[in-house]
Amino acid sequence: MSEEILINITPMESRVAVVENGVLQEVHVERTQRRGIVGNIYKGKVVRVLPGMQAAFVDIGLERAAFIHASEISQREGSAIEPISALVHDGQSLVVQVTKDPIGTKGARLTTHLSIPSRYLVYMPRTRHVGISLKIEGEAERERLKQVVAECVAKEGIEQAGGFILRTAAEGAGADEILADIRYLHRLWGQIAAQMQTAEAPSVIYEDLPLALRTLRDLVHPGIEKIRIDSRETFQKVGQFVAELMPEIADRLEHYPGERPIFDLYGVEDEIQKALERKVLLKSGGYLIIDPAEAMTTIDVNTGAFVGHRTLEETIFKTNLEAAMAIARQLRLRNLGGIIIIDFIDMEDEEHRRQVLRTLEKQVERDHAKTNIIGITELGLVQMTRKRTRESLEQVLCEPCSACQGRGKLKTAETICYEIFREILREARAFQAEAYLVLANQKVVDRLLDEESGNVADLEAFIGRTIKFQVEREYSQEQYDVVLL
Repeated sequence: MSEEILINITPMESRVAVVENGVLQEVHVERTQRRGIVGNIYKGKVVRVLPGMQAAFVDIGLERAAFIHASEISQREGSAIEPISALVHDGQSLVVQVTKDPIGTKGARLTTHLSIPSRYLVYMPRTRHVGISLKIEGEAERERLKQVVAECVAKEGIEQAGGFILRTAAEGAGADEILADIRYLHRLWGQIAAQMQTAEAPSVIYEDLPLALRTLRDLVHPGIEKIRIDSRETFQKVGQFVAELMPEIADRLEHYPGERPIFDLYGVEDEIQKALERKVLLKSGGYLIIDPAEAMTTIDVNTGAFVGHRTLEETIFKTNLEAAMAIARQLRLRNLGGIIIIDFIDMEDEEHRRQVLRTLEKQVERDHAKTNIIGITELGLVQMTRKRTRESLEQVLCEPCSACQGRGKLKTAETICYEIFREILREARAFQAEAYLVLANQKVVDRLLDEESGNVADLEAFIGRTIKFQVEREYSQEQYDVVLL
C-alpha cells in the first residue's frame, strides 16, 4: 500500500492530508489564529467547585473556564476517588493538561495526569508505570521494549520519578533511539517543572508542537513513502526537527515547488468539499447519509440505484460491505467523534451480519483515534465510539447556517406567509396605523401576491387597513418585517 503525507502551509493556516493509494484518508486543519490546545500544559486557577458533579471549573486563560473531573486529579495510587471538595478549593492554583479542545458550547477538558509525547514514548512524570501500545501485538517485542526502557533508565542513572508508554512507532526501534527519546523527554520535563514553580496562574507552561511537526511525530510510520511540503521555510524547520529526533525518515522528506497547488494535484480540495456533504455515494450505486448532532452521529446506509444481479439479500450484503469500508474512511476524514450509530440495511443471514461487522472492525484498526465497536442492538443498529479530542472537519470549516439556524431546513414560503398574517393581526390589535408594509424575501412576496392574494384581501377587509409589500433581496426566506405606515 502506497501512503503519502502532504503538508500545505500558508500564513493563515496549515493543512495536512494523508493519502493512501491516491485516496484521501485524513485531513487536519490548524488555523494560525485558532490553534488547538490539546496537549498544552497550563497553570490554572480553580474558579468553581461543583460537589454534585464531582468536578470543578478551572480558569486557564481562555474565553470559557475549563472542566476537570475528580477522577482526573492525581491521588494516591490504588485509593478510591476522593470527593472533589477534598481535592481542590476555590482560588487554588493547579497544573493541568488539556485532553479535549473546547468544542461548541463546552469548555476544554483537563487532567492533572500529565503526559509528554516524543517519537517513540509518552513520558508520565506522575506515575511509575511502563505500558505498551496495544497495537504492538507480538509478546516477544513487548518484552524486548520493556527491557530496553528499564536498561536505558538504569544506564542513564536517571532517578525514575515517572513512567513511560511505548507508542506504536516504537515497534522495532533500537535501544539508541529509545535512549535518545528518554533524554529528550527528561530535558523537556526539567524545563516544564522549573516553570511550574515560577509561573503565575492562569498561564501556559508548555505548548504542543505546531501541526506540521506534530504530524511527523504522530502519523509517520514505516508505510509512509513520501512527506511532501509546499513551503520551503517549513521544509527547513521540519528538516531540523527530523535530523534531531527522526533521522531515519530524512530521505522521505521532499519539498514541493510546483506551480499547481499541492492539494489540487492530488484532488484533495474536491474530497474536502465532499466530506462536508451529508450524502456519500458508493461505487455500487448505494449511498450513506451522515448526520452529526450534539449527542451522537448517525449514519444511514441505503441501496439507492444498486439492484445487483442476484438475490435481494446478496445485493444488500454487497452494499453493506462497501458501506462498512466507506464508513471507516469517513470517520477518519471528517474526524467524527463520540457515540456513532450505524443503520446498515437489514440482513436476514447471520453470517452476512458477522462479515459486515468484521469488515468494519478490520477497517477501523488503521484509525489513529481509539475506536470501540460495541456490537449490534436489538433494532439491528451498530453502536460504536471514536475518541474525540479535536473539533471535527465540519466544526473547523463551517458555522451554523444563518438562514436556518443550523436546523438544515428552511420554513416554506407558505409557512412564512401565515406567520406574517398573524404578525399583522397582532400589530393591528396593539397599534393604530394608516397601513402596513411587509418587507420580505422575493419568494415570499411572490406568494403573497399570487397564491395568498385572496387571504391578503380578506385580512385587509378584517383590519380595515391596506397592506403593501416590498422585496428585500438581502433577506433570507425566513426573514421578514412588518412596518407601520
